[in-house]
Amino acid sequence: MQTKGKKFIALFLVFSLMMLSVNLYAKERRGAKLVITKKDGQQIKGELITVKPNSLLLLDTEGKDVSIDVADIKVIKIVKKSKVLQGIGLGLLIGAGTGALLGFMGGDDPSPSAFFHKAEEKALVGGIFVGAIGLLVGGTLGFALGIDDTIQIEGMPPETIEGYLNKLRKKARIRDYK
Repeated sequence: MQTKGKKFIALFLVFSLMMLSVNLYAKERRGAKLVITKKDGQQIKGELITVKPNSLLLLDTEGKDVSIDVADIKVIKIVKKSKVLQGIGLGLLIGAGTGALLGFMGGDDPSPSAFFHKAEEKALVGGIFVGAIGLLVGGTLGFALGIDDTIQIEGMPPETIEGYLNKLRKKARIRDYK
């Protein structure tokens, strides 16, 4: 019985490492996706290439470079990728693993009046129950992390705008444009 528990824990750890290392694969740096609304009502969508002192350089959806003067911008919307599925997956994995581990740690119950006698039964029920809770919590957190950010530029003092531009600079494909 002890070897089953050790095998389960080892399998859980290997699976966890594989799931958590998915984002570690190297890929080309991309800028944030922006939707910029200008003061005249025009909307421009594209990838943020760099933040210049008084303008933003975007690669629009047609593949053209577009420079937008900061003085002409009304609102900047930073479009985020949905993290719901990632949150659901991690929440389910962590919850099920924790519940199963706690069930195994409970050990066998010698009392015949207990509903679940064996540690394996407790692990299964614990994994399902706590996994469902983890799924809900992870999905909710994933949803919250995927909500788009909106920056109101029009009417802001220059110091505040500069602070926003510095934050955008960190999300650009080329961060240190001179």
